Amino acid sequence: MTTTAVRPAARPELLSLLGRTPLVRVTAELPGPHPGFWAKLEGLAAGGMKARAAVSMLLGARERGELRPGAPVVESTSGTLGIGLAFAGQALGHPVVLVGDSELEPSMRQLLRAHGVRLELVDRPAPRGGWQAARLARLQELLAVLPGAYWPDQYNNPDNSAGYASLAAELIDRLDHLDILVCSVGTGGHSAGVIGPLRRRWPALRLIGVDSTGSTIFGQPARPRLMRGLGSSIHPRNVAYEAFDEVHWVGPAEAVDSCRCLAHSSFVSGGWSTGAAARVAAWAARVHPGAVVATVFPDGPHRYLGTVYDDDFAAAHGLDPATAAARPVEIPHPRAAEATGWVRCTRVTDPLKALPHPERKP
Repeated sequence: MTTTAVRPAARPELLSLLGRTPLVRVTAELPGPHPGFWAKLEGLAAGGMKARAAVSMLLGARERGELRPGAPVVESTSGTLGIGLAFAGQALGHPVVLVGDSELEPSMRQLLRAHGVRLELVDRPAPRGGWQAARLARLQELLAVLPGAYWPDQYNNPDNSAGYASLAAELIDRLDHLDILVCSVGTGGHSAGVIGPLRRRWPALRLIGVDSTGSTIFGQPARPRLMRGLGSSIHPRNVAYEAFDEVHWVGPAEAVDSCRCLAHSSFVSGGWSTGAAARVAAWAARVHPGAVVATVFPDGPHRYLGTVYDDDFAAAHGLDPATAAARPVEIPHPRAAEATGWVRCTRVTDPLKALPHPERKP
């Protein structure tokens, strides 16, 4: 095993590429007509949406002395944060070592390595915690043998959320008013990072979280998940549970149907998180006539050509658009029933706390 990493030259000029992504109006039927919603196209950013968080986490660690100049950065990723860290590593002059798993798409592996990342892959999920837990176990082994290595710990690092202050500022700059914000939830970073500044601007703003079926973030049982980059098998501490007015769990059939509808009718599309968030944003615009609704499209479609946009993949996994739900099933509490398709709950709780947060009222 190689225990040293070559220190790359810093390229601070790359930081000028952060953010400033387009905001577009989406009116494609998802799956039926709706008044339209605004979508922030983070997939068009250099390094993707999570470059904002990656740069924030590394700069914060450097300021605290936790990350020395040129020291390696080690993190677990299902792909999206990996691209962001590759960007941040080049900009700030740090070698990046990422722990992925054997379900990471070949195209993503190639792209990460092309950006100079050292990629470690685990080949089997952990009995408890699945791929996520297996990646984290391998990460701990790497930290023990890489001198001076820094682990950002994206799931629990407040600098993750802080990196999205710029995203909130861009939304405030472009929108005169905002009633409802729809955010996909994985680490919980971008929803936690934007909701504070946005509610200071618009105090009555409602926040809708979008999770994956099989994710345990909002209190559902952990199950194997087909969708990557959305949901979690652990409970990230960056999730601002008290900020959410409701949560929707969306299944892969709904996400695929939405992604393909977007690609066909709006040209702008993305992957699992984008499809799920778009479906819920369209629903929110439909059931709240006159409300200004916005969401964030975390990525673009290119990573998903062999999954979301592949007919053979869809058929093999039973992802028939005809079976995709057109509206959510309502449950009174996150543990009232297991979500196997699109489900909505207006009672949001932190599963790790004995007492739930008070329910936010409309």
